[in-house]
Amino acid sequence: MTPLALAIDIGGTKIAAGLVAADGTLAGRRRTATPPGPSILRTAFELARPLAAHAVACGIGTAGTVDPLGRIASATDLLTGWAGTDVKGEAERALRLPAVVLNDCHAAGAAEARVGAARDTRTALIVAIGTGIGGAVCTEGRVRTGVTGTAGSIGHLPAPASTGARCSCGALDHIEAHASGPAIERAYLKETGQALPLAEIGRLGSHVIADAAALMGRVLAGAANLIDPDAIVIAGGVSMLGSVLLGPMEAAYRAETLPGPSAAPLLQATLGEDAGLVGAGLEALSHLENGSSCADC
Repeated sequence: MTPLALAIDIGGTKIAAGLVAADGTLAGRRRTATPPGPSILRTAFELARPLAAHAVACGIGTAGTVDPLGRIASATDLLTGWAGTDVKGEAERALRLPAVVLNDCHAAGAAEARVGAARDTRTALIVAIGTGIGGAVCTEGRVRTGVTGTAGSIGHLPAPASTGARCSCGALDHIEAHASGPAIERAYLKETGQALPLAEIGRLGSHVIADAAALMGRVLAGAANLIDPDAIVIAGGVSMLGSVLLGPMEAAYRAETLPGPSAAPLLQATLGEDAGLVGAGLEALSHLENGSSCADC
C-alpha cells in the first residue's frame, strides 16, 4: 500500500489537514478556523486525529520561524502567543506519529518545487503574498531553511519606501507592511476613506495595487540578483488578483534585475491553497525515507 503522510497546515485564519502521497496527491482534506493562541494545537490535533490511522508520519506547516527541534522560535502578531510552542513534541504525543515541522511558506515552497510550478527548476524562489508575505529558497526540490529556520523571509526585507508603515514583526517599512493583502486594504482606506475587501479593490483597478506591486517587484529583483534563481513562483491569496498585480510587479522586477536574473520567469503557483498541506506531507515522507529533516538543509 502506498505510504501516506498526515499533513497539517496551521495558518493565521485557518487550520487544514489531509493525507498526502509521495506524488503529491492530497486526499481527505479537512479544515476549520484558527482559534485563539492557547487552543491552536488542540484544535489542529482534533481536526487531524481521524486521519492519523492511515498515515506513517506527520508533517506540519505553520506560521512562524521553526527551529531545528520543531519548536516555534519566533512568530509575528498573526498568531498571538505562538512563540515557544513545541509543535513537534506535542504532535508526536497527541498523534503517535513521527513528526516534521516547518514554516508554512517553506512547506508551500517544497510543494511547488517538487510537484508544482517550479518542479523543473534547479533553484527557485517561491513567494507567498497573502495576510503576510513569506518565501522559500529551493534547490533541487529541497527547501533551504538556513541555520535558524529564517531563510526565505522575503516579507521582512526593507521596502524601497519610507512611510513608517509597521510590519507584523514590529519593524518599520518591511515589504510585508506595503504589499500584503491587509497593507493594500489599508492603503486604499487611507486614500479613499472607504474600507473595501482586496478583491473589490482589484475589481476597481485601483492604483494602490500597482503601487504595492511595484514595490514588491523591486524587492524580488534584489533577491534575484542575490541568489540568481531559475524561476520565481508567486503564490498566496493576493496573487489571485492576476494581471492587475502581476503586470506592475514584473515590470518593476525587469527594470531592476541584472542581465542574468532578468531572464528568470515570474510564474504563478499551481497548487493554490493546498500547497502548504502537500509540502508538509512530502517533507514528512522524505524525512521518514532519508532519516533527515528539512532542518538539515
